[in-house]
Amino acid sequence: MGHGKLKKFAENETFHCLLQPAASEVLAKEPGSRELLLRDHPIKGGWAREMFGNSNPIVLELGCGGGEYTIALAQRHPEINYIGVDIKGARLWKGAKFATENALPNVAFLRTRIEFITAFFGPGEVSEIWLTFSDPQLSGSQNSRLSSPMFLARYRSFLHPGGIVHLKTDSRFLYEYTMSVVRANGLEVLVSGTDIYGDGIYICKPSLRDPSHLRWAPPSYVAEGGHRFPDIYTITDLESVFEVQTFYEKMFLDMGLPITYMAFVIDHAGDYAYPADFDADYWRGVEGPRRSFSHQPASKH
Repeated sequence: MGHGKLKKFAENETFHCLLQPAASEVLAKEPGSRELLLRDHPIKGGWAREMFGNSNPIVLELGCGGGEYTIALAQRHPEINYIGVDIKGARLWKGAKFATENALPNVAFLRTRIEFITAFFGPGEVSEIWLTFSDPQLSGSQNSRLSSPMFLARYRSFLHPGGIVHLKTDSRFLYEYTMSVVRANGLEVLVSGTDIYGDGIYICKPSLRDPSHLRWAPPSYVAEGGHRFPDIYTITDLESVFEVQTFYEKMFLDMGLPITYMAFVIDHAGDYAYPADFDADYWRGVEGPRRSFSHQPASKH
């Protein structure tokens, strides 16, 4: 391990805004068994009180990398608390250091595997989740994708009713997979677009059962405040979809790759179904060979 990483790891220990639990704090062996069980961390249900000292809404970014998206959203909305989650301490150092040096009171970071996320957040504790440029797991199992039914079930355990999941990605494969999951479970899409900087986004009223409820909005329309409809679910800041960009997003745009986006509500009774209509081979082919060099692992930006 390089000296630079060791220095960052040591500095991470000094950041109040960065929680770095050991695996032993959330994993325990069942008595008489070698099986490891997930157990709740003491912060679960207490983020607003213990980390932020207020009762403001909490928004997560899963796979936040260096935290640039988390920080940008927090700077735009001081009335909301933002938590970036990633497993890589060297990446989180950048965001935690910036938040500390700039005294951002509404930013925190959590170093953990996203598979363990339910150990840290209690029922109704989170308002929104952002999945920004997650690894589409082209050759992996469905359960390795952060928008899979397995992960949606975990998010549901701590999202408040009507809580929103945002997916922003350059991967048409991941976008179409997620849309298939949404269809399979009758989930409600609030906005969507397959080339947001080129064509704009669809803004949908609360019921998708009636096609007349679809409206098309170019980026300029959103920027001018046209997204503020009284009969739409509240999305914190739709302009941020266009105005907040990660390093990799800018790189993809420079490469001429379209950026997709959707926001949907995961309220659903019972188990989430896996999609039967997703043609993985087709969309894997659409993705093409660029994926091998243009994308980083799930928690990188």
